[in-house]
Amino acid sequence: MSKPIPSPPPGFDELSVDERIDFVQSLWDRIAATPEQVPVPDWHRRIIRERLESYRTNPEAGRPWADVRTEITDKLRDR
Repeated sequence: MSKPIPSPPPGFDELSVDERIDFVQSLWDRIAATPEQVPVPDWHRRIIRERLESYRTNPEAGRPWADVRTEITDKLRDR
């Protein structure tokens, strides 16, 4: 069993917002470095199966990622 970690860790609240974001990003980078150790919940797998089945049933209903990304980027730029 893992030992409890203080939340937030000591000194975290004294960091600037940018430093806190960098800290959290570095934690995520360490976790992402070993993706085989990150558990995938059953509900994620279920959603993936459902979406794949939906795509296989009606592939023309989807949109290319490049189009979706451009639309999102444009919306964010207009904010």
